[in-house]
Amino acid sequence: MKVTMQDVARRAGVSNKTVSNVVNDHPHVRPETRARVQRVIAELGYRPNLSARGLRSGRTGVIGLAVPQLRQPYFAELADAVIAAAERRSLGVIIGQAGADRDHETAVLTNGLRQTDGMLFSPEHLGTEDRHLLDDVTYPLVLLGERIFGGPDDHVTMHNVEGARAAVEHLIGLGRRRIAVLGAHPDRRSGQMRPSDLRVRGYREALAVAGLPEDPRLECAVAPWLPQNGVDATRELLASGVEFDAVFALNDSLAIGALRALARAGRRVPDDVAVIGFDNIGDGRFSNPSLSSVDPGREEIAETAVAMLVERIEADPRDVRPPRLHKAAFRIVARESTGGQDDQA
Repeated sequence: MKVTMQDVARRAGVSNKTVSNVVNDHPHVRPETRARVQRVIAELGYRPNLSARGLRSGRTGVIGLAVPQLRQPYFAELADAVIAAAERRSLGVIIGQAGADRDHETAVLTNGLRQTDGMLFSPEHLGTEDRHLLDDVTYPLVLLGERIFGGPDDHVTMHNVEGARAAVEHLIGLGRRRIAVLGAHPDRRSGQMRPSDLRVRGYREALAVAGLPEDPRLECAVAPWLPQNGVDATRELLASGVEFDAVFALNDSLAIGALRALARAGRRVPDDVAVIGFDNIGDGRFSNPSLSSVDPGREEIAETAVAMLVERIEADPRDVRPPRLHKAAFRIVARESTGGQDDQA
């Protein structure tokens, strides 16, 4: 039989209202009571009736997440983290892909995702010059990523420059001096607020601090950031005859491709060439050798963004709050590809 709110209240020794307050994450519940109710919810497998709750509140109990491409492991894992953060608040998630082209992204931003109370939006083609589009958004919105700053909405992002700089500093600390970077944007424009440009900036900053010269031949333009393109770019770099003893790939998919190409060429990793990526996707633990990477704080990004969105959804429309910017903490995960330990379970 289906478990009801009354069943939870009876087992936990509280009122139905208290169970409702816990389910809806209201703040005025004593911590010990909240913990007891949550424990009973888990034991009984209680699932709130989102449809009934929506009829009472005028909400659907569902939020949206629009990302560029789910074929990119980072966005697939981000979606998983967002779903987990939403489920902790008894919310559902509808996921849409918005990165096909600029017009598609504009349509998603203008219309939101249907039957949702608000949306997390990670654009790829829209930029800061498009922030005027945010003025016409009529639903709660939290932006993710690097593409639109200075608008009226909350924004959760990562330390792209700092994380990239730390990755290259890690390689320099290992004694590497000829460090290639895979993933620069093909148009080579500087000053752009794109992950590729920001991470290349961090790469260059690390070289400058260490007194190492920039070599344009070591900056490899690659798009999109997929494993096969990492293979191809590394093969081209090897064929060019340019000397290098390390590779910083701007995402882990490119890095995994680089590992493949280096192995085929008989270059030992990390003895001959150290390799580090960015994103700390799950598959990196299972590459051979296991992949060092920058963990950009994906779980923190998801948790913070969902919390911000829920606050905006539940806020009184008359309560005008200034937009907030949050950058998640990052860390270097050193595995076998830079001489660290294998952490595979």
